[in-house]
Amino acid sequence: MAVVLSKTSVTQDEMLRMNMRRPQRLGRLGEPYDAGMSAQAWAPPVDITERKDAYLVTAELPGVGIDDLELTFQDGVLTIQGQRHAATDSSEERVHRAERRYGAFRRSITLPAHVQADAIEASTQDGVMQILVPKAEEVHAKRIQVHMGRGDPAVTAGSEAETSS
Repeated sequence: MAVVLSKTSVTQDEMLRMNMRRPQRLGRLGEPYDAGMSAQAWAPPVDITERKDAYLVTAELPGVGIDDLELTFQDGVLTIQGQRHAATDSSEERVHRAERRYGAFRRSITLPAHVQADAIEASTQDGVMQILVPKAEEVHAKRIQVHMGRGDPAVTAGSEAETSS
């Protein structure tokens, strides 16, 4: 996803960083809570590392149940999407501070073309999801042996019988 601001392309990650740099108005105990804070978009932080045999994507997803996650890989793009639900929605409680984000999220990560899409594995434990994306074996150029000819070309465009018919 790219957003255009003053002819400058801004990625999803840059937008998230800009939102995090914004000063946050948090209510003090006893002051009204700003309900607009929890409605802001959020995305889980991810780390992407490369090993000799695979890429490892690690995403922080505390409070996100496995049934609320969807992981897809299509056209070289790994997408993590889901939803984190608010811990409490009681009208009997008065919120004094809310810094955690809730709602739907989506992260898309473009990976190199040389991965084994059918061998991607994911697991989650203690609010951290790890996605292992194995690399495909490197394709090496095949060396072709050149032989000395006997006067006739080895490859012809067509025989005389085919061209005269």
